[in-house]
Amino acid sequence: MRFEIIGKNVSVTPAMREQIEKKLSTLDKYLLIDPNTIARVVARVYPKGQKVEVTIPTKVGILRTEVVDDDFYAAVDRAIDKLEDQIRRQKTRLSRRHKENLAVAFAQEDEQNEEQQEVLVKTKAITADEMDLDDAILQMELSNHDFYIYTDEETGKISVAYRRNDGKYGLIEVDNSK
Repeated sequence: MRFEIIGKNVSVTPAMREQIEKKLSTLDKYLLIDPNTIARVVARVYPKGQKVEVTIPTKVGILRTEVVDDDFYAAVDRAIDKLEDQIRRQKTRLSRRHKENLAVAFAQEDEQNEEQQEVLVKTKAITADEMDLDDAILQMELSNHDFYIYTDEETGKISVAYRRNDGKYGLIEVDNSK
C-alpha cells in the first residue's frame, strides 16, 4: 500500500509519517488491500483536538474513517481500529454471501465556482452500477454515507438506498415513465 499524507493546520513530521505508515501497513494482512492502493490520510489540528481522516479505496469498496482525539497518536490508533472493524464486517458479509466481487460506484468530484452568484457548488458524477439491494446497503455502510445510488439488478431501474433516522433502511425507485 502507498501513502498520501496531508497536514491541514499542521506540518506532518517524519515521526507522524512513520507512525501512520507503520499502523496502516498492518492492514496489508487483509486480502482486500492491493499493493497499488493509495491510502489518503489527512491530519488536522483544531483548538479542541486533532482529527485524523483515513480513506482507502479497495477492490470491493471504500474504507473511510474520521477520528478526533486530544493526542494525534491516539487518534491514529483509533482510526486503525475502526478500519479493521470495517474490514472484518465487510469480509464477514462477503463470505456469508459467497461473493467474490462487488460492484463499486466510482465517484468523480468536480467543484465549480459561479462568480455571478458567489456560490460554491460541489457536484459529483457517479456511475450507478448494477447490483442488488443488499450490496447497495453494504456499499453505503462502507462509504459511511446516508444513501447510495445504484441500478437494481431485478428491475433495471435506478434506485436509492438510504438510512432512516430510526436506524432502518429505505429504498427509493426512480420511475422514468410519464
